[in-house]
Amino acid sequence: MRRDVFQAIADPTRRAIIALIALQAMTPNAIAEHFDITRQAVSKHLRILSECELVKQEQQGREIYYTLEIEKMKQIDKWLEQFRKIWETRFSQLDNLLSTIKKQRKQ
Repeated sequence: MRRDVFQAIADPTRRAIIALIALQAMTPNAIAEHFDITRQAVSKHLRILSECELVKQEQQGREIYYTLEIEKMKQIDKWLEQFRKIWETRFSQLDNLLSTIKKQRKQ
């Protein structure tokens, strides 16, 4: 089944896993130590993240390490950019309104 990045980040555990492996590559066992869930549950989350291409696996000896796919994260950032612009505009409008109110009170 093909999934998209938004399905991956919809779950708080997967967002936490993303935050962990953004700092360094980790094995599934190392990731599981940070959560109060089973190793199998962590594996399921990693499988979904892999299907969404947000993480990649790298074999090092007997261990598999998961790393974050930064390029795929850019899809999320691109989607969020439209909302960032809206909020920046609204904050600017609010700043202008507050400045106007402040000037009127001084008069």
